[in-house]
Amino acid sequence: MALSLPASKSIFYIRCSNSTNDPVPSSSVFKSLKLPRFWPWQKVKMGPLTVSPMGFGTWAWGNQLLWGYQDSMDSELQRTFNLAVENGINLFDTADSYGTGRLNGQSEKLLGKFIREFPGDKQVKNDIVIATKFAAYPWRLTPGQFVNACKSSLDRMQIEQIGIGQLHWSTANYAPLQEQALWDGLVAMYEKGLVRAVGVSNYGPKQLLKIHKYLDDRGVPLRSAQVQFSLLSMGSDQMEMKNVCDSLGIRVIAYSPLGLGMLTGKYTPSNLPPGPRGLLFRQILPGLEPLLTSLREIAQRRGKIIPQIAINWCISKGTIPIPGVKSVKQAEENLGALGWQLTSDELLQLEYAALDSPRKMIQNVFQTK
Repeated sequence: MALSLPASKSIFYIRCSNSTNDPVPSSSVFKSLKLPRFWPWQKVKMGPLTVSPMGFGTWAWGNQLLWGYQDSMDSELQRTFNLAVENGINLFDTADSYGTGRLNGQSEKLLGKFIREFPGDKQVKNDIVIATKFAAYPWRLTPGQFVNACKSSLDRMQIEQIGIGQLHWSTANYAPLQEQALWDGLVAMYEKGLVRAVGVSNYGPKQLLKIHKYLDDRGVPLRSAQVQFSLLSMGSDQMEMKNVCDSLGIRVIAYSPLGLGMLTGKYTPSNLPPGPRGLLFRQILPGLEPLLTSLREIAQRRGKIIPQIAINWCISKGTIPIPGVKSVKQAEENLGALGWQLTSDELLQLEYAALDSPRKMIQNVFQTK
């Protein structure tokens, strides 16, 4: 049984830092001290799985359009993966559609390679949980095609079993007749032992209740639900989704906990990222000053940095955030979100500031009600 502490309680943690002015330790400090970033009681149960309170997302591993991936990044990505696992992270989220053009499936291939080549303890390697998502492509019309998609992912990663097999999105909005075939595909891959658990992504509360009942009638427990969840995406739909999941014993996995980078404090209306993200940031960032100011104030008071506050908010709300990482520096920064907890007053300050910020993150086009 996973234990959690109320947000108002403080959690003792060890802070490892090079200097009093630098709250983010270097990788050499991590490797030499081997201190835990969180404690055993903070592990999270997800059916038969035990996962870290935060996972890492791998959308950028192979995506050239949004994240500028190049093959030359692979060695840095492997060091990033190793650092994460050495510091207790065992949940990695991917998808069979991650990767641009000829690089389709590249994220899964890299994850499998990094697991095989991980130099650490064998048991640590065995405890890694891969959560991959299967795209509801229009040509996947039968349960068998969905099962074949799962087998293709296993081949790319060269592993025997996937931790969490997830339906990437629902087709209820545009192809409702395809939906049941996809659900039957989840049932089949679970019954064949290809996945240890099943989950969904981009489902709203109403559609979640439908698939939960359908799977439950087939004897298949629904263990996780991914939804865009952050201080930029905390509307009534997200909160209803969280309440439904809590009532059904489903774990919420929070994707885009940093709003694609808008909640890192690294960008301003005059300093935007390249590509499509810059176009989105130009619309939203000018209205985020109340929220970014509160994040900055709490970060300074805590001796943290802004993204650590934003990620800890997601953890404090009872979700498992999966911030994306593509460098050792980002992994080190994200690890600093663990081992402590925002107070109830700090949570309220952030949420009021989010409400005062007039612009919110756009929702996924495949998100259902």
